[in-house]
Amino acid sequence: MNHIHPDDLPSNRTILLSKILIRQLEEATKKSFFLACNRIARILLASCHWYFKIHSGVLVLIMICPDMESYQNIMTSIPYFTKNLRRFANTASISVTPPVNLGVPWIIEIDEIGLDNDALNT
Repeated sequence: MNHIHPDDLPSNRTILLSKILIRQLEEATKKSFFLACNRIARILLASCHWYFKIHSGVLVLIMICPDMESYQNIMTSIPYFTKNLRRFANTASISVTPPVNLGVPWIIEIDEIGLDNDALNT
């Protein structure tokens, strides 16, 4: 097992500042992403709880749907969200969680979705 010398580890202050900066980046990305979406996509986003998380350098759009209607609408709009997400990161994924006890969460890598089926073109 490799051990890193304590002098080579970041300080607690550096770790704290990194966490704060990442959180600020997530919030700024959320605002910019929302503004980059069209009216229909904004309505869809407003129908669920959504936010961005940066996990191991990957931007993750997380959407938690309160009911099956919002879940189905979000799922049919994944190509649109993918297209917009490409503006913000080279490596990203989308996590969509259905209502409790009504399915399993989907995690979609940004490269898994083709853009030919863009349901929300404008």
